[in-house]
Amino acid sequence: MSKLFYVIGPSGAGKDTLMNYARTKINGSTAVAFAHRYITREPGHNNENHVYLSPEEFKLRARAGCFALHWESHGKYYGIGAEIDSWLHNGMNVVINGSRQYLPVAQQLYPAMTVILIEASPEVISQRLAGRGRESTEEIEKRIKRTEEINCDLTNCIKIQNDGNIEIAGDELVKLITSNKLEGIISA
Repeated sequence: MSKLFYVIGPSGAGKDTLMNYARTKINGSTAVAFAHRYITREPGHNNENHVYLSPEEFKLRARAGCFALHWESHGKYYGIGAEIDSWLHNGMNVVINGSRQYLPVAQQLYPAMTVILIEASPEVISQRLAGRGRESTEEIEKRIKRTEEINCDLTNCIKIQNDGNIEIAGDELVKLITSNKLEGIISA
């Protein structure tokens, strides 16, 4: 039975890095599809698996029903293509990079999805955000504080701590998304 995995976490927690690690590790060996996001942010030098759309094209596609999920955050539009429904129907596990703010809507649309929260300490997040060079020191501080302000129910999610070696958290993510049985998996 296929499952939808909705991966969330604050910027700098390492979602994209872990998802890319898992994608490379799995490499077609099992029925797992990693959905790219459509975003109205130009591609940069990061690990994010996304396709750039202008705001106008994004809105056109949203009106045409091209997205299974879509939201706005930080002045940008984000979407997950409707193809995920076909992948799920065809027995594939699907992994998406979601949004904590959009989580309640996503849970209404996909009530059986599994939420995976990638976490890291504020110090590690701050270092990672500074390293990517997209935000000022003040913006980084706001992002870290924002984590505490987001009001969504995270009690039933599986948590992966990503402060250390990528292989530890990455292998845990691989184990989760390649398993059709989540019983007995202990979150970190």
